[in-house]
Amino acid sequence: MLQERGFDVVSDRVKMLDSAGVSGGSSSNLPARLAETGVVASGGGNVPPPNMIPDQDRKIEISNIQKGIARRRQRKFILVAMRMAFFVALPTFLTGNYFYNYATEMYEIETQMVIQKADGGGGGGGLGGLLAGTGLANSEDSTIVQGFLTSREAMLKLDEELGFIAHFQQEFIDEIQRLPADASLEDAFKKYKKFVQIGFDPTEGVIRMSIIALDPQTGTDFSRALIRLAEERVDKLAAPVRADQMRGAIQSYDDAEQNVLNAQETVLDLQQRRGILSADAEISAQMGIIGSLEVQLESRRLSLAEINANAQPNTARANVISAEIGRLTDRVAELRLKLTGGGDSTISLARVSGELRIAETDLSMRQVLLQQALTQLETARIEANRQTRYLSLGVAPIAPDVPTHPRKLENTAMSFAIFLGLYIFISLTVSILREQLSA
Repeated sequence: MLQERGFDVVSDRVKMLDSAGVSGGSSSNLPARLAETGVVASGGGNVPPPNMIPDQDRKIEISNIQKGIARRRQRKFILVAMRMAFFVALPTFLTGNYFYNYATEMYEIETQMVIQKADGGGGGGGLGGLLAGTGLANSEDSTIVQGFLTSREAMLKLDEELGFIAHFQQEFIDEIQRLPADASLEDAFKKYKKFVQIGFDPTEGVIRMSIIALDPQTGTDFSRALIRLAEERVDKLAAPVRADQMRGAIQSYDDAEQNVLNAQETVLDLQQRRGILSADAEISAQMGIIGSLEVQLESRRLSLAEINANAQPNTARANVISAEIGRLTDRVAELRLKLTGGGDSTISLARVSGELRIAETDLSMRQVLLQQALTQLETARIEANRQTRYLSLGVAPIAPDVPTHPRKLENTAMSFAIFLGLYIFISLTVSILREQLSA
């Protein structure tokens, strides 16, 4: 510490109070530097203190202290180097040796795909219209497909078709990456999630799929199989909606058809019970008869008036004509009564006409509804047969001609960074704990 402050502790005496000055009795107990002898006087005498160390011994002692400090520093450096070598360099060497000499080479196949909707037109207003051209419009379908491709269901279907599990149980694979022969379904699923990576970019709506396999052809087959499974799942996304629309259209058509049959049955029942095929035709016939009788009645009245206009009218003929006029009048009144209000045993044609008209109007309306239901059924059938979602490939699966895994240098460097970080973290933790315990 004195050397750091500028004092020469080897050749010179330490000047404790040079700046304060030494004078009289007030400083009689302070050391003073003698230029020639180098002996410090105490009080007024020249007797050296009993514990004074010679300069040569002091130099030897300081040299020993410095050498001890150097040895301790060297020992600590060696210990740190040994720990670094054991906890960082050795694991990194073993990891790099595995990647360079033992790890089985594999091939990675990249694929990009996007889900598109064929639904367009009318419902695109508002926020839906603003998002129609972005990846957010199909984010729900893309998320569902991503979840399906990373599920156990997809792994089981891939294993059933192409033997995914058996592919990673081959004997030539290194033991670290090889799937044991007695591996469980969960072990196989962990391997599936490691070698089949599915990502989704919500801003662009692109699904990225990366598959790692032992040979390029098998990896390409795996990719195409998963793409086909994704297309099937995309087709099934709209299947429940289309099936529900089809069921609703069929049910509406059946109900409309049954209502038409019921309305026709009502019209037929009225026609049979009333004995009238057409109320309008019956009324027209009755009105024709009434009109004819009224013509005859008017003719008889003119004839009677002509007879009565004679000076000597023919009484017998006048009586006959008067009787005919009475019968015609009664018949006209009877026919008119039948039209507007029947007696106790008959129903008026007006009532029958109203009932038939209501029944026929209901039948006409039911027929219109049946036609609309038929149109809706045909539209639903067309929509059910039309594909509404498409899975389009942006990047087709093409196998590389050289192995892409393992990435030897990158993996070794990453291992070194991981082991170094763990060593530093553990060392700092131990140092802090030691300091806390020794405080």
